[in-house]
Amino acid sequence: MASIAVIAIAFLSHISHAFQLQSPTKLHHRCTTSSPLHAAIPPEEVSDKTFDLCVIGAGPVGVGAALLAARNPHNKNVILIDAPRASGALMNEDTGEDLSIGGPTGLFSKALRDTGKRISVSSLKGMGLRDDSVWNEIVTSCVELASFNARDTVRQLEYAGVTYVQGTAAFADSGGSSSLFVTDTDNFITTLSADKILIATGSTPFRPGGIPFDGKRVFDSDSINTLSYLPKSVAITGSGIIAIEFAKIFKNLGSEVTLIIRDKIPRNALMKIGLDKDISATLVADLARSGIKIERGAQVKKFHIPRGNGKAPITLDLEAKGGGDRPTNAASSIKCDIYIAAVGRKPNTAGLNLSAAGVNTDSYGGIEVNSELKTTSIGGNVYAAGDVVGRPFLASTGLAQGVAAIKGMFSEDSKEEKTDGEEDGDFATEDGETEDGASCKVGELCMTGEKFDPKSLASNPFAFPVGVWSSPEAAYYGLSTQQCEEMGINAGEGVALYAECLRGLVFSPNGLLKLVFDKDSGRIMGVHICGDDACELIHYGMELVKAERTIEDVLSNLYSAVTFHEMYRIAAMAAVDEAGARKRRAAAGRALTVRNRGDNKDQW
Repeated sequence: MASIAVIAIAFLSHISHAFQLQSPTKLHHRCTTSSPLHAAIPPEEVSDKTFDLCVIGAGPVGVGAALLAARNPHNKNVILIDAPRASGALMNEDTGEDLSIGGPTGLFSKALRDTGKRISVSSLKGMGLRDDSVWNEIVTSCVELASFNARDTVRQLEYAGVTYVQGTAAFADSGGSSSLFVTDTDNFITTLSADKILIATGSTPFRPGGIPFDGKRVFDSDSINTLSYLPKSVAITGSGIIAIEFAKIFKNLGSEVTLIIRDKIPRNALMKIGLDKDISATLVADLARSGIKIERGAQVKKFHIPRGNGKAPITLDLEAKGGGDRPTNAASSIKCDIYIAAVGRKPNTAGLNLSAAGVNTDSYGGIEVNSELKTTSIGGNVYAAGDVVGRPFLASTGLAQGVAAIKGMFSEDSKEEKTDGEEDGDFATEDGETEDGASCKVGELCMTGEKFDPKSLASNPFAFPVGVWSSPEAAYYGLSTQQCEEMGINAGEGVALYAECLRGLVFSPNGLLKLVFDKDSGRIMGVHICGDDACELIHYGMELVKAERTIEDVLSNLYSAVTFHEMYRIAAMAAVDEAGARKRRAAAGRALTVRNRGDNKDQW
């Protein structure tokens, strides 16, 4: 079961990991697991060979695409090239095992999050364990969790017959778009060729100027993997998904956490990344309730890092957003053991020598692709998928892009598999109608199909669900009320608090589930959740939206008792009885407030 759980963690998290030419820092933690499967072969063993497909980058996107191409119906000769040490990936130094293979950038943070749930830091310290012993226990657990996923990935590659090479790949200067140089850790260069090439090198953290990143006290969201001790205090700049995840992770591990946000209203910062206003407010309230301090409308002006004393705290001088003094009642400086900048990511394309192959990039370094994920390469044979093509920087969409790219480049194989009597299913045409003439009820938004290029994804809120792996989790799919109103849809909301269902009331009362629906038809247009298991619950909501289910459909369904899914019916009831629902939520909210304050004598 542990293996299944870790695989799920790896593939549901956001963003495929960066593979080439990042910071040289690496996580050097020791693990006592058994000897690994040695799948990687030296680059010289494939010198001057030609492959049907070369995949560059062994995150979830690259591995998934390589396996798909190697299996039926394609059965291609595939080589997978990755440079884990160059990317600062999670390594087992006892065995030389790459523990990040097949996993996303956020694999280590997800393992930290899971470990924080299973290991009580306060209990270990209460037993007299020193901080370094506690941290070693945490890291050992993380490495073992990551190892489950890595070894399963290696086994799949071996069984599928994928050739796996560790090295840094780049297009040859005079070889067009089919020839690659592969450089190993000893700087030995090998040349190979491939009829098709898929670039899946992921993304790297954006590093603003003026921040003295050193991988010891000052980190980005990737180099934090190299942290070698449990910090007593952490300061984090950022207001997005990654910043919130790390804030809750370190708080759960017992650190004092300060979140530095440029926006004066934290809820607004979260709404800018797509979260519903009430979900955003719930997340912010949880941050405050858990003891995380939020410095609003602030940014770091100057870093004071003690030299020669690794235990002395860092001092961060703060200023107002855009510069200038902060209000008189606001902190002008804070102290912390470590600082993390979690302010976004950028495509990882440096060092690939893309210009030699005629591959164009945008101003952010993202590879330009068409609707089939094909690049502008000279030979028309180079594709790209995942973070390397830009937003939304999610592993789920990257995996879908990898599948679409493989199907596109080897489309003749799929055609051969079809029998003469098979027909393609209905699909939406450019005028918003399906082939059987049925109109699309939400314009072009129903046209998901297999268009997973960045432009299609950016214009389609029905293309994929979004999950925030904080604690509590947050997730959404479909339209918000504001988006509905902008599209001329007469939108309503039905809200259920976690405290209104039995499982939530007893085990996890903080959180809410919201259904956004069309008042004229009752059709559910969006689902927004904040609370335990939100990233799992959202997939039932996604099916409600995609199947065009209505509020009445939800009310007529029977849900198992003592499950979070009961909230769907409670939210639907709230949609048809707004006045009664407000009273019920108010009563539940008052009881929850008393409970959270610890003064529940009169409640039981």
